[in-house]
Amino acid sequence: METLEFIIYPDGRVQEKVTGIVGASCAEVTAAIEAQLGTVLAQEQTAEFFAAKLYQTNAATTQTTLSDW
Repeated sequence: METLEFIIYPDGRVQEKVTGIVGASCAEVTAAIEAQLGTVLAQEQTAEFFAAKLYQTNAATTQTTLSDW
């Protein structure tokens, strides 16, 4: 489940936390919001940022040869 959490402090600072998005695509999701909020002072990537999506393919290769019997 993808979630965006925002904590707005009394002094106007906003803390944003993204969970459930694997890889760097979280930056694409939050770019428009961050542009409206103002200057980003710091970013801290989580383990999900560095994780990679796994893709599995099932393929079988067969080779037949004719014998000279």
